[in-house]
Amino acid sequence: MSRTYLPGIAAMAAIVVASNILVQFLFGSWLTWGAFTYPLAFLVTDVMNRVYGVSAARKVVLAGFVTGVICSLIGSQIMLEFGPAVPLRIAVASGTAFLIAQLTDVAVFNRFNAGVWWRAPLISTLVGSALDTALFFTIAFSASVTVFGANADAAINWSWEAAPFMGGGEMLPLWISLAFADWCVKLTLALIALVPFRIIVGRITVRST
Repeated sequence: MSRTYLPGIAAMAAIVVASNILVQFLFGSWLTWGAFTYPLAFLVTDVMNRVYGVSAARKVVLAGFVTGVICSLIGSQIMLEFGPAVPLRIAVASGTAFLIAQLTDVAVFNRFNAGVWWRAPLISTLVGSALDTALFFTIAFSASVTVFGANADAAINWSWEAAPFMGGGEMLPLWISLAFADWCVKLTLALIALVPFRIIVGRITVRST
């Protein structure tokens, strides 16, 4: 693997590790601190795609996926009051959502890469983020997913409790409010990330010429 990709790989690994740690700490009623770091993974993927191409972006995604698996394996060995810090169901949801959403981001970015500079990162991040949120929260918390067994369900059944949507709407399972809040953060950061995307790509391009 080219040393050129190492900064991207290091950045992706750092984001994944930080997000796995920060997801343990609440921010308000609907979010964790990890919700603010994880979307930066799309920024790293898009920068690599714009500067070095699809192959480089996919390698960085794979590095992030492997890092996430290692974090999940470590977390599964840390026992808390109600079971492992990272239950199998959460680990599967996290890994599946990350890999599919990031690879989708790469494909969508490549599709729109020939347009104006902001179109590819914005569209790909919006699509990837929506897919990531839908996959993770459905696999991790939806009562309709039963393949993990009763023991796994017992660890996350708190998320099935009926609660007012975002604290003021109709009564829905709690995990739906959590998913919506997560998606809103990703949507906001997708717009904000256009600024560092433009700056980082510009600086790397200047150094390469």
